[in-house]
Amino acid sequence: MRRLFKLALQKPELASTILLLLLVILFEIRSNGVFITIDNIRGVLGLLPETALVAVGVTLLMICGEFDLSVGSVFALMPMTMAVLVVGGWPFWLAVLAGLALCAVIGFLNGYISNRFEIPSFITTLGMLFMARSMTVVVSGGFPPRIKPGQVPSWIFVGFVDGGGIIRASVLWFAGIAILISLLLARTNFGNWVRATGGFLPAAQAMGIPTGRVKIACFMICSILAGFAGMMQSLRLNSFLPSIGEGMELQAVTAAVIGGTSLAGGVGSIIGGLIGATLIRIIDNGMVMSQIDANWFKFAIGALTIFAVIGNAWLRRRGRAMKVETDR
Repeated sequence: MRRLFKLALQKPELASTILLLLLVILFEIRSNGVFITIDNIRGVLGLLPETALVAVGVTLLMICGEFDLSVGSVFALMPMTMAVLVVGGWPFWLAVLAGLALCAVIGFLNGYISNRFEIPSFITTLGMLFMARSMTVVVSGGFPPRIKPGQVPSWIFVGFVDGGGIIRASVLWFAGIAILISLLLARTNFGNWVRATGGFLPAAQAMGIPTGRVKIACFMICSILAGFAGMMQSLRLNSFLPSIGEGMELQAVTAAVIGGTSLAGGVGSIIGGLIGATLIRIIDNGMVMSQIDANWFKFAIGALTIFAVIGNAWLRRRGRAMKVETDR
């Protein structure tokens, strides 16, 4: 039992899990029992998959030792491209594939430029952030495209799948993708390569790991997930605007850090990123339900980020320092 407790303390997502439970209890009390209700859970689940999918991609990339600040712009570019193509007469699924292909190209460029010219990914993706946002406005022609009712099968991505109207299809898409990425990271050689590349790059290269291709693959996955999440939000709102996703990149990085992902790379988990994204949505919703001034939201997220990092570091130190009796 003591050995299991020692291992649990060293889990990077432990502090964020404790914080999540405490905040749920706090907001339930502050809101006089309104926070944990069917209607409120429906609202949280409607928004969570969009933020969490971006967080999954960013978490994977950060474990690989890189950053992507362009995900917020890609979040807007993909659905805008898809919508313009649909209005132009393209079949819906072909337009979706074209939008996702554009996301993959952006991810490839982010990874290739960073590796080929040895530029920090922070700088490369910062430039791509502005380029992709500008492309979104250019593609739209300055006016949001108008898709006729029934022109796209939105229900496949955002329709309610249960009789009570609580769970949207987006939750199922998000859950399936998150499980797939988790298994990719935990059960495959590629996952081991990702952790090795982010943990200590020279050693990974010495072992013969194709670190450049691993990073490019992670960049591409990150961009594709951001674009897919943006499409789900646009379909849910039935509105295609070039301004959506602004600030999404910082929320995704924050979710990953809160979930225990190391800024230095090599350490983290997909479940941690999901917990971090859930915490952000819980705080946003809980402050509204508790009638707390919304201007404190960013302050709360910033404080939570610092507290989660400190808490994770303290718990890991305690776990490593704990002595476990060995069998003789």
